[in-house]
Amino acid sequence: MNRVEQIWIKRMKSGPMDPVQKAQVVAGQGIVGNANQGGKRQVTIVSAKHWQDVTAPLGHTPDVKMRRANLLVSDVDFIASHGRILKIGHVRVRIYGETRPCEQMDMAAPGLQAAMSVPFGGGAFGEILDDGEIAVGDPVEMT
Repeated sequence: MNRVEQIWIKRMKSGPMDPVQKAQVVAGQGIVGNANQGGKRQVTIVSAKHWQDVTAPLGHTPDVKMRRANLLVSDVDFIASHGRILKIGHVRVRIYGETRPCEQMDMAAPGLQAAMSVPFGGGAFGEILDDGEIAVGDPVEMT
């Protein structure tokens, strides 16, 4: 079963990613306390399985926290996910696109930005559709 593995909150742009066990979310806004509020990029999500596959050419697996995503899920295929709904526990997220790697990735691990240039190599972003809570261990399903 796919599940939430880790959660991080970025309290300010370029700020540290703070690990948490659960996060409150507000429909149309995003994760409470996170820097990204409103718009279509309210939450960013990366798949643990895809992260391992993408970083394999580097010869080591950099800490996924370097990706700076809000959620790490066990194994979700984001290819062809645009417009689809990702259900996380009781919260729905509409996927709008893929997050593109930036130069910060190479500062974290040389070659990481290029390794992540494959489709959805940096994960996905979306809009929160329901108020609620997301917690580590919550089931995850693409509908």
